[in-house]
Amino acid sequence: MNTTLSLLTKNVRGVLAASAAFSVMATAPVYAQEAEESAKAEDYEQIAVVGSRAAPRSVADSAVPIDIISDEEFKQQGATDMVSMMQTVVPSFNVNDQPINDASTLVRPANLRGMASDHTLVLVNGKRRHRSAVITFLGGGLSDGAQGPDISVIPAAALKQVEVLRDGAAAQYGSDAIAGVINFVLNDASEGGSFEARYGSYYEGDGDMIQLSGNVGLPLSENGFINLSAEYRTADDTSRSIQRDDAAALIAAGNTFVADPAQIWGSPEIKHDIKLFANAGVELSDTSEAYIFGNFAEREVEGGFYYRNPHNRGGVNDGGTNEDGEQLLLVGDLTGDMSGNCPTDIVVGDNVLENPTYINQVANNPDCFAFNEMLPGGFTPRFGGTVTDMSLVFGTKGELENDITYDVSLNLGQNEVDFAISNTINPSLGPETPFEFSPGRYTQSEQTLDIDFTKPFDVGLYEPLFVATGFQYRNESYESFAGDTASYEIGPLATQGFGIGSNGFPGLAANSQGRVSRNNIALYIDAEAYITENFMLAGALRYEDFSDFGDTTKGKIAFRWQALENIAFRGAFSTGFKAPTLGQSNVRNVTTAFGTDGQLIDRATLPPTDPVSQLKGGEQLTPEESESITFGVVADFENGLFITADYYNIELTDRISTASGIALTEEDIATLLAQGINDASSFSEISFFTNDFDTTTEGVDVVANYAMEMMGGETKFSLAYNWTSTEVDRASENISDFRIRMLEDNLPAVRYSATANHTNGDWRFLARLNYYGSIFEDHLDSALPIDKVGSEFTVDLEVAYNFTEELTVTVGAKNAFDEYPDENTQYAGIAGSLYPTTSPIGINGGFYYLRGVYTF
Repeated sequence: MNTTLSLLTKNVRGVLAASAAFSVMATAPVYAQEAEESAKAEDYEQIAVVGSRAAPRSVADSAVPIDIISDEEFKQQGATDMVSMMQTVVPSFNVNDQPINDASTLVRPANLRGMASDHTLVLVNGKRRHRSAVITFLGGGLSDGAQGPDISVIPAAALKQVEVLRDGAAAQYGSDAIAGVINFVLNDASEGGSFEARYGSYYEGDGDMIQLSGNVGLPLSENGFINLSAEYRTADDTSRSIQRDDAAALIAAGNTFVADPAQIWGSPEIKHDIKLFANAGVELSDTSEAYIFGNFAEREVEGGFYYRNPHNRGGVNDGGTNEDGEQLLLVGDLTGDMSGNCPTDIVVGDNVLENPTYINQVANNPDCFAFNEMLPGGFTPRFGGTVTDMSLVFGTKGELENDITYDVSLNLGQNEVDFAISNTINPSLGPETPFEFSPGRYTQSEQTLDIDFTKPFDVGLYEPLFVATGFQYRNESYESFAGDTASYEIGPLATQGFGIGSNGFPGLAANSQGRVSRNNIALYIDAEAYITENFMLAGALRYEDFSDFGDTTKGKIAFRWQALENIAFRGAFSTGFKAPTLGQSNVRNVTTAFGTDGQLIDRATLPPTDPVSQLKGGEQLTPEESESITFGVVADFENGLFITADYYNIELTDRISTASGIALTEEDIATLLAQGINDASSFSEISFFTNDFDTTTEGVDVVANYAMEMMGGETKFSLAYNWTSTEVDRASENISDFRIRMLEDNLPAVRYSATANHTNGDWRFLARLNYYGSIFEDHLDSALPIDKVGSEFTVDLEVAYNFTEELTVTVGAKNAFDEYPDENTQYAGIAGSLYPTTSPIGINGGFYYLRGVYTF
């Protein structure tokens, strides 16, 4: 019997359980202590570790653009999941809703600086975060096929600050850092804490959300700390649908079994979302310390799927057409020897349920069967699953003789997704089919050893030359587990044209499960120094060798020049890479999508080295390669106005993505069947991962902050502005023209937010204006172009009052004026989507919330 309770799982749960037990014993004396007001801690929030391996730099002193987001900024907004929170405060960070988008429903892909979600390296306390097991097979064009980390498992309550490096950094940190790096810095307080309760709902009266979170800092002996965080959240689903044209026609024809709406477009239901984080450290001596941190998270999500029409769903109800082009009903013979003489010429008409031949020869005939008997109104599957994430990092760092500092750590991470689909069938099993399936699970595991050293050298420059060097070993594996037997079983009706496997997301067959792994080693050297008082120069070189595709060497050079007292210029040039993930190279999966004729199809994703993929152009994946330029200006004026403006240009070649759907011929299907892929007759198209196109992305980020006294209090103003443009320079025939348009124009070219946060005594008032430029959408990824989804403004409002020094209550609204994207007037009737599904402002409208925070 397979079990997910691996050694890592046991270790993580053990550490968190021991930490929780320790907190119970130590809480009483800590609660009695008053929280210390520390200017030093406040100053630290302006210092970033990411971007430089020398002494930490402030935002203004960095040679590359960095955003530092304090924990308070996360609390002052209506969003509750980490991905949406990041979009509010980082100018070039974009994410949209995923109403019906397969695995993307479980882990929403996010985009930094116009890149895919796996082009951003994620760190926690400076250590590489493992990637998710979820591959976004349908990622809205830009992130199709991406497999990045799942940052939504990180609770805001656990954070001290977040550092966002908006610059290519693969030469410093390794694969994936093409768009930049996000470093989540955990809270390291040894005393005090907070508890937060939050409730919210959409103006439409759905999507009710409840969230409880807490954090506590405790001393660990006299020279250490342990900081514990927890979060629990649930959220109801939403619906922004209209009735589909085909479903409305069925109802008009007298089919009273069709739901209204037949298909739901909206946010999925979050049945539970549990996040636990522990961070601890202790001084071993005056010059050394030990640290350990880890997490456990579990999230169960369920969302809508596409409606199956009871007249023409392929492999379920579709019996082909007659000579007159009329739709026929698929009827199965249950006798076992085809002696039932079941009719194959039943014309469905407007309502097959009223057809006398169907009533007399199928519905009232035990030898013959059609799914209209069980599901007379068709059916709409519910798709989702459970994501389980865990990590454990421990190590030691300190200072040796001769000013050499060291950091040695071991990093264990694992992410697992266990898919689930309900309200669906395995058509080949006929009337014996179950209606709920577990179609399989996937596990991504990573183990990393880091050994890092730094040392300053006095070489006669204005400041010492900081040199950092290190070694990294990483082993990773991707394992797929078969679904329950019924989810892939070949039933007795398979030879009669009925589909095989759980309809909508067929289970992974036992002969397709397996484990693949690889390892890589890396060596790097960084150097940084102020050549003169006003000119800093930095460089990095990194060599990596992967066991599955070979080695690569990347470099970076950066500068900062303080040209005037208040104005500095900065810039960088770097080369980068992203290694193909094990999942991209080896996964097998079947997804349901709309074809170009507006009908649902089953699209199989096969490894690029599979013979059928190779027949259609598939090849062994190679790394993506990038060249990145950043140039900017920093202005820090005496009146308190602080502005940074940075231009970036990223040329990315051999980008990895899924090919557009490629139709299968009868010969292709025969080849698949010969390989033992027995459900191949259910496939209409195939896809595979491929290095298939090159792009150039350029943009500008502007960040400004200003504070002033007004109306008896203090007001802080901030602006985050981004312009991004992407051009596809080369693409093979595997990438459709509509897919190219999605890559270039599905993210808003211009996005900005302007915030005013006013504090007056015990009151705080916040107003934020958000702008999203227009986009292009290929609706349903089905060659249905919406050339211009119009630009939109939204406004966020928040009012907070401190009832006591410990208790603060906040009332707020996200998208306070209930703005919606332009209605989908062209194609709404095809699948019932009232709005463009990839709209950057989402499709749910306004959201109000009430939050209470108790600090101790």
